[in-house]
Amino acid sequence: MLRYMIAALVALLLLPQAAQAAQCGGDFNNFIGQISREAQGQGVSPQVIQSAFAGITPDGAVMAFDRRQKASFSTPDFQKFISTRIGPGRINGAKQRLSKNAQLFARVEQQFGVPKELIVAIWAMESDFGTGDIGKLPVVRTLATLAHDCRRTERFQGELIASLKILQRGDLTMQTMIGAYAGELGQTQFLPSNYIKYGVDFDGNGHIDLRKSVPDVIASTANLLKGSGWQRGQPYDMGTQNFEVMREWNKSEVYRRALVYFAQQLH
Repeated sequence: MLRYMIAALVALLLLPQAAQAAQCGGDFNNFIGQISREAQGQGVSPQVIQSAFAGITPDGAVMAFDRRQKASFSTPDFQKFISTRIGPGRINGAKQRLSKNAQLFARVEQQFGVPKELIVAIWAMESDFGTGDIGKLPVVRTLATLAHDCRRTERFQGELIASLKILQRGDLTMQTMIGAYAGELGQTQFLPSNYIKYGVDFDGNGHIDLRKSVPDVIASTANLLKGSGWQRGQPYDMGTQNFEVMREWNKSEVYRRALVYFAQQLH
């Protein structure tokens, strides 16, 4: 019954009117109605919005995880960090992927100017080359939960609307738009806004699939760095401009240092 009530509310609120940012906090259904108007104002169809938000409720587990992340944040020791994430298995796996996909990596490096060693290091660290955990949560529900919370509502409202645009574009469906606890998607964990902005259909099938298509994953990862200001042919170790560009991938200095270290093991 609740699902149909929410669908009816969304349909009512989608009547043409001026789009405005949704107010965080308060009644969740009202918030969904407001974000629906904002999404429609940005070109998302009423059909996509109604389908995406049908029966939606906040996810308490997402909020609990978000609170734990904030409370436990600290800067880890670099040596300890790499000892648990960059071992012989991952290094050998990276070398195997570079060899198996040599032509793909060569094309990506030529087009985007980002070293293949760094791209495969990111791929390894984020998802063990797509064989690890890339998330099991419905992205729309996750982002709606985080957007409703007032701590970072502007950021996550933008990501929520971007996720609707991915659906409208047909790159993913509600069934395949599954991600992690902050709405990250795919084998190298793109936020939806970056999926929209930097995603590349490198396998040429008409869709950008960062969950299943290795060519799309590799090219999109390189394109994000290129689009963020990557300097072709320049170093990217700590203290360089490219190291700062990598903040667009991950703001953690330790994480970026680990990526550089990983890439260096592959030369």
